Amino acid sequence: MNTRQLRQKILDLAIRGKLVSQDPNDEPASALLRQIKSTQTTQIKQKNTDKKISENQSNQCAPFEIPESWKWCRLGEIGNWSTGTTPSRLKIKYYENGTIPWLKTGDLNDGKIIKVSEYVTESALNECKQLKINPIGSVVIALYGATIGKCGILDIETTTNQACCVCKTHPIIFNKYLFFFLLSQREQLKEKAEGGAQPNISKEKIVSSFIPLPPLSEQRRIVSVIVSAFALIDEIEANKLSLAQLIKQTKSKVFDLAISGKLVPNESITNDELRMMKSSTLAKEDMPFEIPKSWEWYKFCEISSIARGGSPRPIKDYLTDSGNGINWIKIGDTEKGGKYIFTTQEKIVKEGIKHSRFVNIDDFLLTNSMSFGRPYILKTDGCIHDGWLVISIDKQMLNQDFMYYLLSSGFMYEQFSNVAVGSTVKNLKIESVQQIPFPLPPLSEQHRIVEKIETIFEALDVIQSNL
Repeated sequence: MNTRQLRQKILDLAIRGKLVSQDPNDEPASALLRQIKSTQTTQIKQKNTDKKISENQSNQCAPFEIPESWKWCRLGEIGNWSTGTTPSRLKIKYYENGTIPWLKTGDLNDGKIIKVSEYVTESALNECKQLKINPIGSVVIALYGATIGKCGILDIETTTNQACCVCKTHPIIFNKYLFFFLLSQREQLKEKAEGGAQPNISKEKIVSSFIPLPPLSEQRRIVSVIVSAFALIDEIEANKLSLAQLIKQTKSKVFDLAISGKLVPNESITNDELRMMKSSTLAKEDMPFEIPKSWEWYKFCEISSIARGGSPRPIKDYLTDSGNGINWIKIGDTEKGGKYIFTTQEKIVKEGIKHSRFVNIDDFLLTNSMSFGRPYILKTDGCIHDGWLVISIDKQMLNQDFMYYLLSSGFMYEQFSNVAVGSTVKNLKIESVQQIPFPLPPLSEQHRIVEKIETIFEALDVIQSNL
């Protein structure tokens, strides 16, 4: 269950009377409704709504079971509901130098409304009949479009447009309980919406909807628990983000330790490994940092070959649907965070090979356009365009997985960044990449480093997947 589902579950339990225990000393909800209906002003304002309620009540079944001290009623019974309007945009006097807050659905944030994006003038308030100032504490819900069901509680006095439905709750109804109830019903309200590109739900459907009403003191207890639980979830979400960032930093640190010879114990190099190790031409003063004695600094060109891809032009003349076509490997064939390239979306005719570069399984590809320096290992052959560099390694000296992790390290990205050229789009020149230094341990130690990295990353990935 993710945190969004957890919030919804808490709200579902709350409106079913299962979040807090019932107190037999609480005044029952039926008494609250009697107090509302005994108020003459409320009776007058709710006359039409109450008529609709009495006509339909007997035909409605309670949506779910609630505690005995609770009562099912309609939203129209617990407060005065109204919508606003949009003063004519053609009349500048309605907006110019306006000082009266004017709320739109885009200002709703499922919480307190602390600011609005527009203001209207006294002229608009005096001349537009549906425009009126709503008091602090009123509950607002969006009726139109993608924002249907978004809620808020006013902590400023404000007018609204016609897409906002505002409820001034009866004094013995806790406005925050209404707010959380509406928040729990967003998906149900969306289902009631009508219209195509701009779906909407009417005020009439809102006020005729059922709400399970607890005793007032229980409403406050429910809200208190919801607020506390949501605050804890907020903290969990913040920690999830922090932990995700920490995992990313940990992986980067693992790379740093790996390429500096500090991730696994250094063992004496064997005679066979010594014979395989080539002599490097890198001057001592050009070595970026100290490495173990059994390691060696090399330039890229000393133990690998590098080439750039090529693009047949116009490419559309070379694309084919034939099964005999040559795989056309693009950056779009990669997966975010992936290590391998297995398949391609497109193929080119065989004649395109002479205008491109053919690459083989187990070659390394390095991105060289838009975002340079991302490595991938090929698990298919094909042709590459000029947004790729291909690196072929000496497998007698280099473990393929070690090379991948080396190329993925922050150290290597920094080296690539230092030699990248271009004003708008940076790219790598082969000549520059060939001279980049990198540290190389004996082959047996490369295997141990890879095993250690993958053990650590597997544990980190399990943590990441459970956030």
